Amino acid sequence: MLIRDATEADLPAIVEIYNSAIPSCTATADLEPISVESRLAWFREHTPNHRPVWVMDTDSSIAGWLSFQSFYGRPAYRHTAEISIYVAPEYRRQGVGRQLLKHAIVRSADLDLNALLGLVFAHNHASLKLLEGFGFQRWGYLPQVAVLRDDQRDLVILGLQLSSSNLTRSVSKSMEGSI
Repeated sequence: MLIRDATEADLPAIVEIYNSAIPSCTATADLEPISVESRLAWFREHTPNHRPVWVMDTDSSIAGWLSFQSFYGRPAYRHTAEISIYVAPEYRRQGVGRQLLKHAIVRSADLDLNALLGLVFAHNHASLKLLEGFGFQRWGYLPQVAVLRDDQRDLVILGLQLSSSNLTRSVSKSMEGSI
């Protein structure tokens, strides 16, 4: 499997993977499927050298994707990005998210980032475990801020400082085991 910059031709697969996460109400606050057309502007805002979208490419399909999103849109936060990771159903629990996250952490210096954020529903135990396994710490907790299928859900904000010593510890710690 190869991690590479996404192309516009990958957008249908990216949207399909994203939409596969909606019914479980664990990974996205969208409640209805989105369309490729509705994601074109989002995709075009991402560039390989600033806020990339990466896909994990197999010989026959896209196994998962990761994107960087600017945090809060103000210049003082330009060195911080929120990451999102989505994995195709047939590739879940096979280390795809782990490989994408490791790649993101290692490549963050190339993107001039010093902090990564993950916004995760508190009931999404797999994603919390994944991020915490790479050294992300809980930086915030927003109780009952989302209503998903009539259930109020909490949001956990996790962060990782990307100093060189933290980076080495995060990648080394993640290599100790697998999810």
